[in-house]
Amino acid sequence: MMTDPIADMLTRIRNAVRVERPHVDMPLSRVKLGVADVLKREGYIWDFKEVDGEPVKQLRIELKYGPNGERVIQTIRRVSKPGRRVFSKSRDLRPVLNGLGISIISTSRGVVSDREARQQNIGGEVLCEVC
Repeated sequence: MMTDPIADMLTRIRNAVRVERPHVDMPLSRVKLGVADVLKREGYIWDFKEVDGEPVKQLRIELKYGPNGERVIQTIRRVSKPGRRVFSKSRDLRPVLNGLGISIISTSRGVVSDREARQQNIGGEVLCEVC
């Protein structure tokens, strides 16, 4: 039994980027789709799609690299964990790496980046930080 599927997703992405894989597969869930959608909107991945797999559907993320093979995702870190949940109000959200990175927030209106959460004036659980 997996206790933290979001941490598993981030670890799979981190490991795939480290060995320069073109894509990574993982079990599908709604929150993972939301995180992948934010990563795509912010330009950290090329695309994502649902793939039929056994015994459950899989989420395939197409990773993005620079023109000379440099990594677009340098670090990806879990903030809120099952043992210590981290919540933040919209006015308390600070830019990651002076605006070069993003925080991914789970809100009542879905999974959004910290920039979108500040624009919409909503807070929520800080899932992870990506630089």
